[in-house]
Amino acid sequence: MGREEIEALFSKFAGLKVLVIGDVMIDAYVWGKVDRISPEAPVPVIRVTAKEDRLGGAANVALNVAALGATPIICAIAGSDLKGGVLTDLLSENGMSAEGIVHSPERPTTVKTRVISSHQHIVRVDEESLAPLSSREEEELLHRIGQLMDSEKPDVVIFEDYNKGMLTPRVIEASIAAAQSRGIPTAVDPKKEQFFAYRGVSLFKPNLKELAEGLKRDIPKGDLPALEEAVVALEAELGNAISLITLSEHGVYVKANGSSHHLPAHIRKIADVSGAGDTVISVAALCLALGTAPEVMAALSNLAGGLVCEKVGVVPVEKEQLLREALKGVG
Repeated sequence: MGREEIEALFSKFAGLKVLVIGDVMIDAYVWGKVDRISPEAPVPVIRVTAKEDRLGGAANVALNVAALGATPIICAIAGSDLKGGVLTDLLSENGMSAEGIVHSPERPTTVKTRVISSHQHIVRVDEESLAPLSSREEEELLHRIGQLMDSEKPDVVIFEDYNKGMLTPRVIEASIAAAQSRGIPTAVDPKKEQFFAYRGVSLFKPNLKELAEGLKRDIPKGDLPALEEAVVALEAELGNAISLITLSEHGVYVKANGSSHHLPAHIRKIADVSGAGDTVISVAALCLALGTAPEVMAALSNLAGGLVCEKVGVVPVEKEQLLREALKGVG
C-alpha cells in the first residue's frame, strides 16, 4: 500500500458508523496519600486527593472508534441506578449518544474503582453482576439493537465481550443474524465463556491466551505451526471469514481467503498494555468495513496496539500519530 492509499484509507474512516455491542463500564479512579496505618486493622489509610470517572469496557472501544474519526453507536445494558446516570453523562461529555443504553432495574451499572497512592495501585473494587441477562432484558436489548441497525445503518458491528453477562448466546446469535440480514459485517473481541457462540461472524479477534483457552489446547508462544493448526480448528467450528490473533510480543497473525500472514511486533518501550485489545479491534473493524486487504488490516491494527502500549493507562489511539507511523513504513 502506497502513501496515497494509506492517506485515503484514513480519510474514509470519517464516513463510517460503528455499532458497538458489549459490556460497558465505568473506570473510576481514587487518588490519595497514605501516611498512616488504620488503628482498626493492619491496612493503610488513604487520604483522598482526587477522583475521576472514565468510560471503560466496550465504551473504550467506542472512544477508540471516535478517535479514529468514525462515529460510534453504543448498545449496552446499564443499571437503573446513580452510576447508570453517570455513564450516560460520560457518554454525553465525550460526544456520544446514550440512545443505545438500556437501563435495567435488575442489575447494577458495572464500576471498577482503582485506588492509587504515589503511583502505586493499592486495591481495585468491582461493583457488578455477572449473571446472564434475563429474558426481559434480552428482549429489550435485541429490540434496541434492531432499531439502531435500521435507523443508524452502521457500516460494521463490533461485539466487545467482557464476560459481564450481557452477551448471552441468544443476544449474540440474534444480533449476528440481524447484521447478516442487513449486509453488515461483524467483528468480535471474545472471551472464553461464549467463545463458540459467534458462529458466522466476519472477523474473530482473540489473543493467543483466549484462543488456547477457547479451543482447550496448548499453543506455545512462537510456535507458528501450532498456531496455524489452532486457527484451522477455530474456523472449522466458527465459520468466520477472517481470523486475527494478537500475539503480544510476537506480533499478530491473520488468516483470510485461504492465505495467512504473520507480522512481528514493533520494537517499543512498553509502559502499559491496558486497552491495547480495544484499539486493535477498533482499527480492524474500520478496515473490515472498508474492505481493506487482511494483511493491511493486520499491519495497521498491530501498529495501533503497539502505540497505545507506550502510554500509561487506558487511552484511545491517536489517529494522526497512527497515520504518521503507518506512512513511515512506506518511506
